[in-house]
This record gives sequence, C-alpha cells and structure tokens, in this order.
Amino acid sequence: MHMDVKNNKSELMDIATHDVISVSPRKTIIGAVETMTKKGFRRLPVTDPGTHKIIGIVTAGDIINFMGGGEKFNLVSKKHNGNMISALNDSVREIMSTKAVTIRDNNKISEVIDTIVNKKCGGLPITSEEGILRGIVTERDILKVLCKNPNYLSVSDIMTKSPHVTSPDARICDVTKQMISNKFRRLPVVSDDVLFGIVTAMDIMNYLGDGDVFREMTTGDVSDVMSVPVRKLISGELYTTTPDESISRVAKEMIEKGVGAFPVINNSNLVGVVTEFDLVKALSKEQSQ
Repeated sequence: MHMDVKNNKSELMDIATHDVISVSPRKTIIGAVETMTKKGFRRLPVTDPGTHKIIGIVTAGDIINFMGGGEKFNLVSKKHNGNMISALNDSVREIMSTKAVTIRDNNKISEVIDTIVNKKCGGLPITSEEGILRGIVTERDILKVLCKNPNYLSVSDIMTKSPHVTSPDARICDVTKQMISNKFRRLPVVSDDVLFGIVTAMDIMNYLGDGDVFREMTTGDVSDVMSVPVRKLISGELYTTTPDESISRVAKEMIEKGVGAFPVINNSNLVGVVTEFDLVKALSKEQSQ
C-alpha cells in the first residue's frame, strides 16, 4: 500500500504506542533503569503523578551520561562522592532531560518526520493540547510507514563511512565518554581489523539494570562498575549488510530483527554503519520529492 506521508493528517495515533509507561520524578534512577531494561525501552517519559503531564524524559543516553560519559556523572562523583549505589538511589529528576521534545496528538506524520530528522530524536512523546501524555512514536514506527514505498538508493549512498570504533577491551567508562562526546548511540567493536560486534547505549544500560552487577561489587565505588571491558556486554547475533544493498530492504530487515543499526561490510572489512535515523532521513527525503 502506498502511503503519502505528505498528506497524512490523522494517522499518527494509528502508528504510535498508546499504553506508554511513565515514571514519577521521585522514582529512583535504578528503578527507572530496571523499568527500561525489563521493557526494552530506550526512553522513559517522566510525568507529574497528579496531572499526568509530561515534565521530562530519561533516555539510555542520559543513563550512560550519568555513568561517566558526561556532565551528569557529577551526581555520582560530587554529590555522592563516587558511590554508584548511593547515586542510583537518587531520584530520576536529577538526570532527566527537562526540555523533552514532544508532539501533539493531532500532528501529521510528515510533521513528526520533520521533527525526528531536524531534532535528531529517536522517539517523541505525544501529548494532548493540555500536555497530558497520550503515547509515543519512534523512528522504527516511522520506518514501518516509509519502507512500504519503493526506493532505489543503496546503503553506500546514506551510510556513515569510516565510522568511529572501539576495541573489545575498552572499558565501559571510556566507551560512554566516546558515545557522549560524539553523540553516538552505538559503536562497532573491532579487534585486529575484524568486526567483533556492536555495543549500544542500551547494552550499557542493560548491564547497569542487571542486579548481578551490584552483587559482584565490593565497595560500591563507580570504578567497580565502569572498568569492565565492553566485550562482556556484547550479546546476541550480529547482523550486517553490504554497501550495494537497497535501503528499502535494509529498513525491512532492521524492523524484522528489531535492531537500530547494521555495520556495513565489504570484502570482510567494516566500511560503514547505517542506522534507523539514516533510513528515516533518506526515505522521507525521497518521498517528499
């Protein structure tokens, strides 16, 4: 079925998730992480418990920032004197993004696409006119709409070439810093020019959400958690693609596999990375012409 995204005026709520889980700003950070880990969420709206209005959002990026990647680590290093367990029991309001980008429930899908592309948001909370949380729409939801139409671009046309990489023995603290400073959600893991896997912000957050981590800690100090090599976080099958593959096919494969990026391999070498965002941007541009 051909879907003209330029003229969709009321289908946003048809493609969005309605039963959105949100948390109170008083929820502990570890409580929010556990919710995100168990549900497989990359983002979690924070709402006022009385009015249900959205007041912020916490993402996997906020969590790795807090874990040592950026300025939110100050909560651990300064307020809690480096004690990760103590900091994790602080409230999520301390690390949430208060300027959450939201969209109205009556927005057109084309407007949502523009917001995702221009703001570089992986997902957008949907609100009523009064600011009450009504749902959430993600890059993947949009990709499911866009990939129904034919497209003749190849992966090489849109991929990030010569991507930043990390090594299997890199410490979590180094990887989080690399992700935050470069605004990456994921990094290919390469050893001796061989692709070892891919580590994502979700992998790091899931590591934190695993109770076994804290049972293994000896002091509660942040170094106990952050010195672990990323090779221990990589799990599951590694999916890849090639430079000459069509982006429509890759989009469908990403949706089917439930992953947000494919490393691009040519002659056994990593030559690029293509992400859901790349696909949304390219497919929407093609269909608007």
